[in-house]
Amino acid sequence: MELVNLKDSSDTASFCQAVAKGLGKNQGLYFPESVAPLHNIDELLSMPLAERSIHILKHLIGDELPTSTISEFVNNAFTFEAPLAHVSENIHSLELFHGPTLAFKDFGGRFMAQCLKHISKGKPVTILTATSGDTGAAVAHAFHGIDNIKVVILFPKGKISPLQEKLFTTLGDNIHTVAIDADFDACQQLVKTAFDDEDVREGLHLNSANSINISRLLAQVCYYFEAVSQVPKEQQDKVVFSVPSGNFGNLTAGIIAKLLGLPIKRFIAATNSNDTVPRFLQTGKWEPNETVATISNAMDVSQPNNWPRIQAMVDKGLFDADLLVGEAVDEEYTQGAMRKLASLGYVSEPHAAIAYRCLSKQLEEDEVGIFLGTAHPAKFRETVENVLGQPIRLPQALVDVSSKEGLESELENSYEALKAHMFSILK
Repeated sequence: MELVNLKDSSDTASFCQAVAKGLGKNQGLYFPESVAPLHNIDELLSMPLAERSIHILKHLIGDELPTSTISEFVNNAFTFEAPLAHVSENIHSLELFHGPTLAFKDFGGRFMAQCLKHISKGKPVTILTATSGDTGAAVAHAFHGIDNIKVVILFPKGKISPLQEKLFTTLGDNIHTVAIDADFDACQQLVKTAFDDEDVREGLHLNSANSINISRLLAQVCYYFEAVSQVPKEQQDKVVFSVPSGNFGNLTAGIIAKLLGLPIKRFIAATNSNDTVPRFLQTGKWEPNETVATISNAMDVSQPNNWPRIQAMVDKGLFDADLLVGEAVDEEYTQGAMRKLASLGYVSEPHAAIAYRCLSKQLEEDEVGIFLGTAHPAKFRETVENVLGQPIRLPQALVDVSSKEGLESELENSYEALKAHMFSILK
């Protein structure tokens, strides 16, 4: 698999090299020049999730890794289901929150951990990543206890739910967490700056574990196939995906699935008030506003890192931009969508509710709508209970951490402060 840096076409990498490096020169994202379609879609859709995913990932990665190795990665990573839950007559939720940290990022985080453990061959690695919520827990749990791999997770202080925070700040050992007094975009910029700093990049053997890493992105392709496999065959070419979007890795993976031949009719990019992409799709002007805090905090991103990959697929003629629409949902409509879902007998958290709102508004009569349920509603317990006016039960994974003390450090929004902190705890 040959990948090209989207900011510098002379900077190319194999899959393993891109996994190990994370980012390319000038903070560029690695991405394939083209995506060869699969020719046995019907056969693949009849397979179980893990078996199908091995075929998909082997096709994408190519001969660089043997099938037996990819099989080992998948079987160790994808140990949970992704069921399609019926919500209303022609709308379903793809529940991606049945993994150990109750969020869709368990798929990508666990697969990446397997890849990097194999590629590093015991050499020291430092994972540095920023999280707006679910990435932190998924990455922390995926890498917790792996020898020679240390993890540093930055998150915006006071801007993610307490239970989300507890899932990754209470682990300790090789997991180091840092609360930054700023928003997620600032945390993400600190990560980018660190990758541009040779002292840090080389001295700490730096890598990143958010959706800018190609291994996480490719793993996410697999659950789009799982969703369509659960739709009756005669309806599979009528599927519309509504994707709650923050950093846009999830939507990028869905478009790759379509390029592989999965019969997806179209996509909806659903955002909260941080609406850079919906406005861009309407006006053609990329004009990020200052990030605003919302109850769908994992989507509080004004400058999504993965958008250049989607733009590249459009610019290269791989994907028809007319098959993507964007829509932003404000706080009032988010809460209204949560109440509407509850009236249908389906309890949801704010991110999925935004995707449901956009889908129910835009879905045509003969289409099948699937919105992505990216996190268990209990991860946003306070918000869900306040909006719905009813208690929700905590799953055991959250009960186990709810009374634990967080081990995070706190820093100002300063790269020099972060650099000094990292060298003090990691060297």
